[in-house]
Amino acid sequence: MKQTMKKIVLCTFLLMSLVGVKEAGSGMIDFRELEAEVLKETNLARTAPRLYASHLKEMRKYFHGKELRRPGELPVLTKEGVSALTEAIRFMEKAAPVPKLRLSGGMSRGARDHVEVQQTTGSVGHGSAEGRRPNERIGLYGSWEKTGGENIAYGYAHARDAILSLIIDDGVPNRGHRQNILNPNFRVVGIACGPHPAYHTMCVIIFAGGYREKKD
Repeated sequence: MKQTMKKIVLCTFLLMSLVGVKEAGSGMIDFRELEAEVLKETNLARTAPRLYASHLKEMRKYFHGKELRRPGELPVLTKEGVSALTEAIRFMEKAAPVPKLRLSGGMSRGARDHVEVQQTTGSVGHGSAEGRRPNERIGLYGSWEKTGGENIAYGYAHARDAILSLIIDDGVPNRGHRQNILNPNFRVVGIACGPHPAYHTMCVIIFAGGYREKKD
């Protein structure tokens, strides 16, 4: 029984893909502040999904066909256009609130390891140069429980933009990022943001059903 459960849990990590749709300069960004805002925005989306739907609605006026054109920003060519936004709005309007996530120091250290590798190599994705998956990275600093997942957003200088993009999940058929954010089985999160040589910024968000920190 334990082996079967482990296989199911690991698959939740492997199914999650990544998002990176617009460029943002990283020179003036306070990444510790960005991490705090990512936690705040994620918890706002979880506890007040209807409110977050109103933030999504504000984006409609910036769509021109499949291009997202925000003032002062580079145009973004989306895969699905406004249809993905409309679907996300409907989902969030119907979604039930779920509890806030608790920030974990150990899980954030695991996320930080991934940021530090990719800011050096310029690689993207969930696998790391040393061959570790998200569950293995956070396993270095504690024991995760029940289930887990990972979102990575590249190219965002503002937390709300990153979380909105993950909720829309343009081009991701299973809407896996959104499922992670609204998953009621997730109770703990690790967050780390930093510079990326290709996309300028990146934020790694790792979720788990529970986590026991290692004692130093």
